[in-house]
Amino acid sequence: MKKFLVIGNPISHSLSPKLHNYWLKKNSINGTYDKEKLNSNDLEKLILRVKTNEIYGINVTVPFKKEIISYLDELSLEAENTQSVNTIYLNDNKVKGHNTDVDGFQLSLTNIKFDVKGKKILILGAGGVVPSIIFSLKKMKALKIIISNRTKAKAEGLKDIFNDLSIVDWGEVPNFDMVINATSLGLDNKDQINLDFSKVEKGKLYYDVIYNPKETNFLKKAKGMGNKTENGKKMFIYQAAASFKIWHNIYPNIDEGVYKILD
Repeated sequence: MKKFLVIGNPISHSLSPKLHNYWLKKNSINGTYDKEKLNSNDLEKLILRVKTNEIYGINVTVPFKKEIISYLDELSLEAENTQSVNTIYLNDNKVKGHNTDVDGFQLSLTNIKFDVKGKKILILGAGGVVPSIIFSLKKMKALKIIISNRTKAKAEGLKDIFNDLSIVDWGEVPNFDMVINATSLGLDNKDQINLDFSKVEKGKLYYDVIYNPKETNFLKKAKGMGNKTENGKKMFIYQAAASFKIWHNIYPNIDEGVYKILD
């Protein structure tokens, strides 16, 4: 039986095992997918488990998407350009890192028919999935990408990869067409993003990469102010489907059952 994993810290909130095990069963694949909470000093041993075929594939989540790179043999174009990895597998005896978050984010916007071209996008946060979102937004020809992070130096660090970003202080709310919460604020139901969006025109898109819980306080407030909202469920599904295709050479069917098990 082939073994697959998602790693992170924290990891208890991840619904990846539910989704991948559903697809494994649907496609009659003899495999199992679990989650493991790891620390930085576990990463080297983890990659050895891939090299020895003990593990056939790994998904990577916060906070290891960048840190894992130093243990890999090669990167895909998307992983190289974002310095972020969320999918790992063995390719010609080399452990390869790929980034399916880029396409996952783009497909999630295509699905809700939101056209990024020529629009101003505000991103809250500077770690984890943010480089993937920026890369995807640039592919979709966003007019301007603005980053706000509680630690400004971390936001400035993104300019090492993307030199044309605008950085604003945390608490400052510039004009935007779409705002993305890419922080971990919202994983706990008590979490609040203490930013004042009351002066922003109604009808904007508020997007939260968090999918569990399905409506964070950030989205509840946005909806209450007359805005469109979208959580990270579709992005999560599409990036997972792309990982599944890499590992099994089958693009899984995104049917009603998928949405049912993730509710």
